[in-house]
Amino acid sequence: MTTTAPPPRQTPDDQPERGGLIARVSLGRAFRPVSGEFLLIASAALLLTGFGLVMVLSATSALDGGQSPFDHVMKQGVFAVLGIPLMFVLSRARMEFWRKIAWPALIFATAFQLLVYVPGLGIAANGNRNWVAIGGFQFQPAEFLKLTLALWMGAVLWRKRRLLTSWAHVFIPVVPVSVLVIGTVLGGKDLGTVMILVLVVLGALFFAGIKLRMFILPALLSVVVVLLSAVGSENRMERIGSLFAPDDASCYYTTCYQSLHGVWGLASGGLLGLGLGNSKEKYDWLPAAANDYIFAIIGEELGLVGCVVVLLLFALFAVGAFRIIRRTDDPFVRIIAGAITLWIVGQALVNIGVVLRVLPVLGVPLPFMSQGGTSLLSVLIACGVLLSCARTLPDRRAVAEASRAARTPARRSARRG
Repeated sequence: MTTTAPPPRQTPDDQPERGGLIARVSLGRAFRPVSGEFLLIASAALLLTGFGLVMVLSATSALDGGQSPFDHVMKQGVFAVLGIPLMFVLSRARMEFWRKIAWPALIFATAFQLLVYVPGLGIAANGNRNWVAIGGFQFQPAEFLKLTLALWMGAVLWRKRRLLTSWAHVFIPVVPVSVLVIGTVLGGKDLGTVMILVLVVLGALFFAGIKLRMFILPALLSVVVVLLSAVGSENRMERIGSLFAPDDASCYYTTCYQSLHGVWGLASGGLLGLGLGNSKEKYDWLPAAANDYIFAIIGEELGLVGCVVVLLLFALFAVGAFRIIRRTDDPFVRIIAGAITLWIVGQALVNIGVVLRVLPVLGVPLPFMSQGGTSLLSVLIACGVLLSCARTLPDRRAVAEASRAARTPARRSARRG
């Protein structure tokens, strides 16, 4: 007697749908779990941006000629609304995209920077010529040079990664192009931005892993350029000299009016501050209260606690970024992540050092927080690049499972032996 096996039972997923095909929806990489580095950088960036908007509103709330107290923060908010979604969109970009656009982006940013010298477009203020007025908005093109220079350095050094033991391959085209780009900013006498651009170049060379003897020469060259720029300006030398002036207000009406009011604002805040919105220095006592000296307003209104919160947020940002540098195996990721991190964290430390009167007044904004749409937009785009770098990191669970699987046969063979 012959028996036949019953046909396999069909599950609902195996049964074809009547009258058509089964439609399957795959969410793909959109909802894939992100790394801890991604969360640290994104969280710190969002918190600093939100904190900055609140402080810009507070620092500009002193009415000027009947102007609405919300005008300045609304303009800042426009760039935040543009920059935050753009940050997450750019976080989806692959490393090939950043390598391909490095040259065009640097050329475009340099051409944009040259507009500051065009009559009718360029704007000069406080001895610096580094703004462009277009469509009712003022832009600072040099802010985009920081990011594009980091990307360009990463692309060039990545292509030459096996040739970086040679002096010629290290310095060409890095030195000529960097000098040309930085020179477009130096011509506008913006020494603070020049120092940050130099930091970007040196950071890229350092994280590219060039030998120390090759790194010392461009570092010394950068120091010489900065010193010559400072010596060549009487105003800059007065700012530097004001650091060593006594605190008896002897230079109050000359060179240290702004720096003294910044320190006084911090000192008056004490531990808990005068309360949000209760700053006295913002009422025409402290110039650039919402820009370069916003950290002084934070200290005055929120006290030492508010300043520590800002420092901790920047520390979280730095931890997330440096973990990318430590974990990645891609030289391109290491270079651009290192250069961008040194730019943002280094600029924050320079700004805070100026407010504390440790450094001379340099006109460098506090990233994420100072009033200035161009600065905020460029930093958020740079965070998008860092987030895309974080997506390239290997999954810790997969690495741990692979390591565990590799150790298991070795343990079995050792037991048998």
